[in-house]
Amino acid sequence: MVLLSASICTKTGKALVGRNFMEVSRSRIEGLLAAFPKLIDSEGQHTFVETDTVRYVYQPMESLYMVLITTKNSNILEDLETLRLFARVVPDCCPIMTADAVTESAFELIFAFDEIVALGYREDVNIQQIRTYIEMESHDENIAKMVKKSKEAEQKEYAKRVAKDLSLQKRQRERMGLGGSGMGGMGSGSGGMGS
Repeated sequence: MVLLSASICTKTGKALVGRNFMEVSRSRIEGLLAAFPKLIDSEGQHTFVETDTVRYVYQPMESLYMVLITTKNSNILEDLETLRLFARVVPDCCPIMTADAVTESAFELIFAFDEIVALGYREDVNIQQIRTYIEMESHDENIAKMVKKSKEAEQKEYAKRVAKDLSLQKRQRERMGLGGSGMGGMGSGSGGMGS
């Protein structure tokens, strides 16, 4: 099986999330996806449709479609099995199947797609392994998060110290009779121009 692309698209063929696994131009994939809605039979029971050059293997997912674009000479049984795996992974990454939710979950979906297919060929993985791979935590990522939190805490402490120092300076100025106006002792004259 050679899988060219995996996409979640609208019923009009607009790709919300897509991943190309082979060297195929983006415009070609977009053109294939745009042609997809015209090819399917909405009342039929088929989950694939073929053209002269490619095969679309698809599954409706509420108001969207999970679409795999493969070469025509790929094994249809493998294609359907791969589609089932994609269809099981997508709700894990994006529980609500709306266009906005899919777009928001794009990175998680692409990571999951990459666990299923590499270089156009399906990896020997099951749904449980994919969940494990996606949920794995990186030691370096955890260290980076801890460093970030530490820096944020230091900045908050620094901001508190600066605010406290400014408050003390203001009180000292008020005690010395300079007032808190921030004018630095300009006086309270009647102005400079002839009055």
